[in-house]
Amino acid sequence: MAKVRSSKGDSVLPRKCDGHVGFADLPNQLYRRSVRNGFEFTLMVVGESGLGKSTLINSLFLSDVYTTTNYDDKIKQTLQIETSTMDLEENGVRLKLTLVDTPGFGDAIDNTNCWQPIIEFIQKRFDEYIQQESRVDREYHIVDTRVHCCLYFIPPTGHSLRPIDIEFMKQLHDKVNIVPIIAKADTMTEAECKGYKKRILKDLRDNKIRIFEFQEVAGEDEDYVAQHKSSKESIPFAVIGSNTKIQLNGGKEVRVRKYPWGMVEVENNDHSDFIHLRNVLIRTHMFDLIYNTNNLHYENYRYRKSGGSSGGQEGTNYKIRLAKEEEEVKHRLATVEARMAEVYENQIKEKMKKHKDNEMDIKRRHEHLSKSNDQQRREYEEKKKKFEREKSDFAHISKKLEEAQLSAKGPSTSSLPRSPKPGHKNDKTDGKEKKKKKLW
Repeated sequence: MAKVRSSKGDSVLPRKCDGHVGFADLPNQLYRRSVRNGFEFTLMVVGESGLGKSTLINSLFLSDVYTTTNYDDKIKQTLQIETSTMDLEENGVRLKLTLVDTPGFGDAIDNTNCWQPIIEFIQKRFDEYIQQESRVDREYHIVDTRVHCCLYFIPPTGHSLRPIDIEFMKQLHDKVNIVPIIAKADTMTEAECKGYKKRILKDLRDNKIRIFEFQEVAGEDEDYVAQHKSSKESIPFAVIGSNTKIQLNGGKEVRVRKYPWGMVEVENNDHSDFIHLRNVLIRTHMFDLIYNTNNLHYENYRYRKSGGSSGGQEGTNYKIRLAKEEEEVKHRLATVEARMAEVYENQIKEKMKKHKDNEMDIKRRHEHLSKSNDQQRREYEEKKKKFEREKSDFAHISKKLEEAQLSAKGPSTSSLPRSPKPGHKNDKTDGKEKKKKKLW
């Protein structure tokens, strides 16, 4: 389905191609060109001596990148930058890997500004790339020697980040992609490791240090999404490295660390986050690291280098300004949210107070009505009792009056002879006397 832009407006009209045009093969062309040119990737490892940096690099690339002769005498009191480049090939894809090691970092008694040589090295690589881009007869393919990723090794103290760790990452987080790593994670228990990770992330947030965020790749299946989520939740990666290889019962060769009580597998997710680190660093997000270096850190440095602001001062790239504006907006939003929360809380308190006042008023009215009803009930009971007494007295007096009246009239009618009832058989006046009365 092709989309054709109308000449009269900005509306995009979909048009279906009748046949095969060919631009659908652009990804394949890009793939063939990339495979032909190969890729360049520069990885920097920073950390104190004895944290297993070289061993981890060997485990990452399944190759003896560092040999024993390379790091026998690496413990130095002054920081030095050492680089080594090698060509790796996997399934026809060539990778020119440059490893930048920093022996002596943090090993001195006074580590003031010990990160300055690292900053100068990164900026020097940026300057070299700017010079190659600025040449009139520049080459068709510019060799990329910029530092794309910095693996910062954190010692497994189990407490929190040290001042040197915080200051180093604050100085470099806007110049290179930083991926924090907890070295020698097998020296901590599972609970200690989880707590250590939470404290490290809190220190990074509190000091506003931006580490590289591994974004999710769109269009992948559910298994990839679940794996990516698990890998992202493992940051900072607690890893274990080893050069010891053994064969399991199935013939599979694995790297392990042997102990008197057993062994720890490097590529076992239950033992370390090594698999998560390798997946996001090499298999899924290596190009993102290269892309972010070119479009963010390098562009920022180039803009500042060219004097982006007036007065010869260093300019601020629009991305940095956007980041600052975003932080300001977030701060304003947080302030507004805090004020709204305070107003809402005050309104809730007022309503609760009003509700309690109404409740107390209703309670008082109820008590008053209850007392009033009890008083009226008592008065009614007293009146009722009084009425009953008066009624009883009246009935008693009436009875005495009747008896007095009867005694005044004489003997009672009950003692006189009863008159015969009408229709009685002894009633002789029933017939003839009635006729006489009628005649009269």
